[in-house]
Amino acid sequence: MRCGLKIAVIGCGFVGSTTAYTLLLEGLASELVLINRDKDEVMGHALDLKEGMEFMESSKVIFGSDYKLAKECDIIVITAGAHQEKKETRLDLISKNAKIFKNIIPKITQYNKKAIMIIVTNPVDIMTYLALKYSKYPKERVFGTGTSLDTARLRCFLGNEINISPLNIHAYVLGEHGDSSFPVWSNASISGTNIKHFDKVNKKVLDKVFSKTKNAAYEVISKKGATYYAIALDICNIIKAIDHNSNRILPVSTMLNNYHGLSGVCLSVPCIINSKGIDGVIKIELDSTENEMLKRSYNVIKTALKNL
Repeated sequence: MRCGLKIAVIGCGFVGSTTAYTLLLEGLASELVLINRDKDEVMGHALDLKEGMEFMESSKVIFGSDYKLAKECDIIVITAGAHQEKKETRLDLISKNAKIFKNIIPKITQYNKKAIMIIVTNPVDIMTYLALKYSKYPKERVFGTGTSLDTARLRCFLGNEINISPLNIHAYVLGEHGDSSFPVWSNASISGTNIKHFDKVNKKVLDKVFSKTKNAAYEVISKKGATYYAIALDICNIIKAIDHNSNRILPVSTMLNNYHGLSGVCLSVPCIINSKGIDGVIKIELDSTENEMLKRSYNVIKTALKNL
């Protein structure tokens, strides 16, 4: 079904180009704008997409390096930046990608002050903070993909372990999208029943599931150099929630305002996503260990921002 959104993807590397392709397959963009500093590369992606239009619902594909193309876009997805190399953590990308954001965010807002901005570039919590700072958009219209993919991975891996569909598992990964992320097991449930009541679930299983979740991106990067399929699908899932005004609850990176006493940095917490962007934050109950882990994530990002 044609949704009628005008969506810009800024940065046409692995993640950006795969996101563009997935948006067209999902029929989420009536107009797709590709913006990239390499004019030949963005032209190549645009031509490749256009030549496949016969096989899907027609969309208009616009491309170039001029940020004026972002004018009147409903949603702007930012994937521009250096990608994570083998043995690099997400935080290792801070200085390179901070410079890129300082350059591109004002160029976007020069032409568009009303879009919803979805940040994908890592380290996503830092980049979301900088996007808010440089754009001066309200915080409900700037957020990062955060731990939404980590959460999907956690549910998938747990479902595989206990032979239950991930659709019936309700558990979150919160905090930093990075090495200080943490699972919220204390109130995780399967169809409304706390997971502690399931015979197949024990500490060994939960530790194994989260370890696999935490290292999932590193494993993919070690095998093929970059992750891009799953994150592209994750981005499309978020955009569907916006377009359908569905009030989905997703853990995305947002500016904290007295969330369990923490404020002033961007971390992933459960948020209500609809046509406004973020339309509310769910203050999920945490046990004492999880509360300390949230503070740890907070301190990691706070320290990184001070050093930046």
